[in-house]
Amino acid sequence: MTIKFNNFEEKKQAFADATQNGTEKEQATALNNMLEALANDVRGQILNEVNMQNADAMVMSQRGQNVLTSEESKFFNAVIEEGGFKDTDTLPKTTQERIFEDITNNHPLLSAIGIQNLGAVTEFIYSNDPTGQAVWGPLFGDINGQLNATFRKEKIEQLKLTAFVPIAKDMLKLGPAWVERYVRTIIAEAMTVGLERGYVEGGGPSQNEPIGLLKEVGTNGAVTDKESAGTLTFKPGRTTINELKGVVKKLAERLKSDGEVADRPRNVAGKIVMVTNPFDTFDIQANATVQTASGVYTTNLPFNPIMTESVFIPKGKALFFVKDEYVAAIGGGVEVKRYTETLALEDADLFIAKQFATGKPKDNNAAQLYDLDVDISNDSEPGGVEG
Repeated sequence: MTIKFNNFEEKKQAFADATQNGTEKEQATALNNMLEALANDVRGQILNEVNMQNADAMVMSQRGQNVLTSEESKFFNAVIEEGGFKDTDTLPKTTQERIFEDITNNHPLLSAIGIQNLGAVTEFIYSNDPTGQAVWGPLFGDINGQLNATFRKEKIEQLKLTAFVPIAKDMLKLGPAWVERYVRTIIAEAMTVGLERGYVEGGGPSQNEPIGLLKEVGTNGAVTDKESAGTLTFKPGRTTINELKGVVKKLAERLKSDGEVADRPRNVAGKIVMVTNPFDTFDIQANATVQTASGVYTTNLPFNPIMTESVFIPKGKALFFVKDEYVAAIGGGVEVKRYTETLALEDADLFIAKQFATGKPKDNNAAQLYDLDVDISNDSEPGGVEG
C-alpha cells in the first residue's frame, strides 16, 4: 500500500527553499522538520494498517503487506532485539533492491533520469561519443581506431549519499515485517530527496556532490551555474512550436571532449524531459490545453517532451535534458549505523544510511535551462497560427 504523506511534502518544499536561499542554521532546522514530518507520516500510516492486519501471511500478501525472506526476518528481528541498528549494519540485498525499486518507481524525475543500480560495483565505464566505438578496415589489415579514446571510467565510491533514518521507539514493538517496511520507506524517501537535489543542483566534486543538471563543467573542470539558453513563453500556436524547436535542436548538439560540436547529432526523439517547479507547471499546462470537438480537454506540447517537476528547479525556470545522457548510478551496499551527533527527534532514535552514488551530464549540451515568461491570459487558441 502506498504511503499517503500529509506534512512531508510541505516540509520538503521548505527544505528545498532553505537549500537555495537559507542560512546554514535555517537549512539544519528545515532538514530536522522534514525528517520529523516524514517519520510521523510513515509511522501513522503503518500504525493504522497494523490495526487492520490479518495474521495470515497469504492474506497479508494479497493486501500488499510484506512477507519477508528468511534473511530479512532474521535481520529485522535482530534490529528489534537490539533496540535499533548496531554500530554498522548492511541491509539485506533483497531489502536494498526494494529500496531502489521504491526510489525509481514512485518518483517520475528519478525514473526519467534513469539511475543505474550497480549493486556491489563501484566503478563503471561509459561512452558519450558513439563514433569510433566500431571502425572498418581490411580483413587482414591492422586494427584501426583508438576505441579506448571514446570511453570514460567513472568511480562512484568518491561520493557518498547519507540519509537520516529516524526510528520511532514504538515501531520496534510491531514485528519485523512492519519494521522492515518502515525502515525501507524512510530510507527510500530520504534518499530520494538527496538524489533529486544532487542530480538537479549538485555542486560537483568540490562539494562532494554530483554535477547537477543545472550546472556546467568548464574546460578547467570548474563547476558553475548553467546560464539561461533563452526565454520560453509557451504562447499557444506557432510560437510554442518555434520555441520548442529551438530547445530540441540545442539538445541534439552533441559536444566532443574538446567542447566542439560533433558532426553527428545525438538522437533526442522521445527522450526529451522537461522539468519545472510545481509552482510553474500548471501555467505551462494551461497554455498547452485545448478542448476537442467532443468537449474533452487534452494537454500536449510539440515534440512530446516528458513532463515532470522538482522543487529544486528555481521558480520561473524550465530545465530540459535528454534521457540516457546523464550518468546516474548508485553502488555498494546500504549501510546503516547509529547517529550520535546533536540532531535529534522526539521519541525516536536517529540512524544514518549510507549509499555510494554519482551523477554528471555526459556533456554541457545534454541539459539546457530556460527562463519562463508565461502569460496564461493569452486568448489565442492552442494550435492556431499567430499573425
